[in-house]
Amino acid sequence: MKTKSLIQALFGLTLSLSLLTAMAEAPNNLLGQPAETTAANRTITIKPDTKYVNVQTGQTVLFNTGGKAFAWNFSGPSIAFDLNRVAPPNTLDHMVKAYVADNPHDERY
Repeated sequence: MKTKSLIQALFGLTLSLSLLTAMAEAPNNLLGQPAETTAANRTITIKPDTKYVNVQTGQTVLFNTGGKAFAWNFSGPSIAFDLNRVAPPNTLDHMVKAYVADNPHDERY
């Protein structure tokens, strides 16, 4: 009887961990989409010591970093993610966390 309970508990734990891992990273299309640099309504300069940026849903941000630039429209939900996931290859040379907060002026919410 104890063996059956232990197997059920281990199975449940394994299933729970699998689900948490699957939910841990949102697909890139849920993080927003690339934008034209001219569409940006905010500019953030990323320096070597920049560890994070704070943005809001609905913002289109131009990121300048070491002579390179890219724009991103944060049209997804409030979330925190590594900006390297959406930056063009070789744009960022270190991890920068993007913290996306709800925008109280964004009429979608």
